[in-house]
Amino acid sequence: MSQPMPRIAPLDPPYPPEIQAQFDRIMRGAPPLLLFRVMAGCARAWDKFRAGGLLDPGPLSLRQREIVVDRTCALNQCEYEWGVHVAIFAGPAKLTEDELRATVFGDAMSPCWSVTEQALIAAVDALHHRAMLSDAEFAALSAHYDEAQILEIMLLCGFYRTVSYLANGLRLPLEESAARFPAPL
Repeated sequence: MSQPMPRIAPLDPPYPPEIQAQFDRIMRGAPPLLLFRVMAGCARAWDKFRAGGLLDPGPLSLRQREIVVDRTCALNQCEYEWGVHVAIFAGPAKLTEDELRATVFGDAMSPCWSVTEQALIAAVDALHHRAMLSDAEFAALSAHYDEAQILEIMLLCGFYRTVSYLANGLRLPLEESAARFPAPL
């Protein structure tokens, strides 16, 4: 059974040379993700989307970044983007199966998280549910992360909420090579 098409048609190859060059830079030889193909069909949306990317080396470790991204996508029930990130980054980020499961079904107090990761998950959850951090939540985060890292955490949460809106709102079918949400225990 074939998967449904997204609500907005993606670009089909061959891509215009400028778009192909952008896909090549982003995907490093892999075929472009469906999300990228849909976004690239609208020049303004594609330019704005690429400008917001936060996958370059930043103030967070790869592991910290991926915990934020995976948790944000899971909270937004965005299996599409969660699965893409897990497939590509979970191994290099050294995220275990228990930790990946906790991004979907756990919380900050899940026993798999270190104290610094608990503060990170609590901040992601607070931003998702209330779009703010209480003084106590900010203090807990500040005990483990500097100002540049805290800003990066907030930016990641916001960007991947937007990505979740796009993937869910467009009803993007899951990428074949992407991970799937774990089954509940």
